[in-house]
Amino acid sequence: MTSAGMSGNAGPGPKSDQDLLGALTGTEAAHERAVAYRTRRVVAASLGVMQEQKAGRRRTRSLALVSILLVILAMGPFIWRVADDVIGGERWCDMATQTSLWVCILLPAVLAAALVAGWLRREL
Repeated sequence: MTSAGMSGNAGPGPKSDQDLLGALTGTEAAHERAVAYRTRRVVAASLGVMQEQKAGRRRTRSLALVSILLVILAMGPFIWRVADDVIGGERWCDMATQTSLWVCILLPAVLAAALVAGWLRREL
């Protein structure tokens, strides 16, 4: 098999000789370098986009965790009051106990609604 057959050219001729000489002498190096630079720029840009997306996911996760912790901290005194009232023999129908129970029910519901709304906004 000839070198022209191995390189994929159909046969010997002036075009195949020029391609072979160009490959051996490195005249196509400028074109290959330009392709390499373009590829490097595209890869660097996509890496930047991926890092920004990762930072956005981290920020969203952090905000969700902080909001859950704040709701738990805000509910603490209300849960304590309800437990103290019930253990102390207070009635469930007492206005302060009912208010504390409503707060304990509504705060997690509002947090869940906010988290679902944020999740849906990001998905759409």
